Amino acid sequence: MSMMSHTRLARRLRIGLAAAITVTAATAGGAVAAEPAAPEPAAPAAQAVTFFDGFDGPAGTPVDGSKWQLETGDNVSNHELQYYTGDTRNAVQDGQGNLVITAREENPAGYQCWYGHCRYTSARLNSAGRFTQAYGHFEARVKMTRGQGMWPAFWLLGNDIGSVGWPASGEIDVMENIGSEPSTVHGTVHGPGYSGANGIGSGYTLPGGQAFADGFHTFAVDWAPDSITWSVDGTVYHRLTPADLGGREWVFDKPFFMILNLAVGGDWPGEPDENTTFPQQLVVDYVRVTQGEGGQGGAITGLNGKCMDVAGAATANGTPVQLHDCNGTAAQRWTVGADGTIRALGKCLDVDGGSTANGTAVQLWDCNGTAAQRWTVTRAGDIVYLAGDSCLDVTGNNPANGTPLQIWTCTGAANQKWTVSAA
Repeated sequence: MSMMSHTRLARRLRIGLAAAITVTAATAGGAVAAEPAAPEPAAPAAQAVTFFDGFDGPAGTPVDGSKWQLETGDNVSNHELQYYTGDTRNAVQDGQGNLVITAREENPAGYQCWYGHCRYTSARLNSAGRFTQAYGHFEARVKMTRGQGMWPAFWLLGNDIGSVGWPASGEIDVMENIGSEPSTVHGTVHGPGYSGANGIGSGYTLPGGQAFADGFHTFAVDWAPDSITWSVDGTVYHRLTPADLGGREWVFDKPFFMILNLAVGGDWPGEPDENTTFPQQLVVDYVRVTQGEGGQGGAITGLNGKCMDVAGAATANGTPVQLHDCNGTAAQRWTVGADGTIRALGKCLDVDGGSTANGTAVQLWDCNGTAAQRWTVTRAGDIVYLAGDSCLDVTGNNPANGTPLQIWTCTGAANQKWTVSAA
């Protein structure tokens, strides 16, 4: 979604509970310790959440003004056809835990657009002046619109846009959909030398001819200093690093704010046709941001003070996770997610085949929401694989570089004790 002219942004910055999950435990000396009947969880995962809006207001009420502001006006830069209003006819909480953004084929207020009398009204919300963040996991659960000419989006803009302009500000499109592609969404970045039609990204298509308008789906990016990773319903479909820009400037190391909008028409989707019905609704269940998932992360240290490491810093599914000297690279920066995942390089710590057998290897894999990727970190310093009630274990109690990690019955031994810190 290319940027449009903005109204003056408020200077007030409202940031929710800062995210940091830190669990430390003294490394045991090797003796077997008695384990509790069930793992005692670490600090509540909710502490990782820095922004959340579940749109739980009464039916007919506007969005929370402490989290969002409504932009007004048209958008000539994309040749969109709608006028964005601040009216609850276009953006409202439905009383059932949803934000409903409605595009209507009407203009009772007589708004003027770049092409004359506006034919449509809709809404666009942003969190500028309310919430900005650099790095983290940004996600929204959304039910899409349907029809030619519709253009819903969930995206981020650099908070310095007022001083440096677009595209120097940078733009991260978490999700865009155009009505002529009901089964496909796009994730894209824009920056200096790669903006507009030259943005860099990829698409994700639902299998079996399903349409995104048929139900809710979760769209997310995991954004780190050296990568941005896109996913739909936990399935990773694109990852971008500075090396992919071919020497062009990486402008994604600063705070961004969020935008939700529903455009009608424009250069990319084209105009609605005779089969497009109105009103059209973009329904948003929630928007959530965490500092941990996909953020810069921190080391997980274990036996002999060595680090949990992704072998060769590879991102291929099935890459082994091992013990290695700590070196501060991205292959050793892990985040503990609010959803029970442990992530590095935009992917999840995964038990091979979802097995619960002692000795099963752990690996890196696309985040998929399965039990094979659910963990809890206890105050005792164990990393517990919930499906097997077993512990992350250094194979053979061997502190050598490259020793693979596995799951094993929890014993309390030193090769199962970990110190977890999330930046």
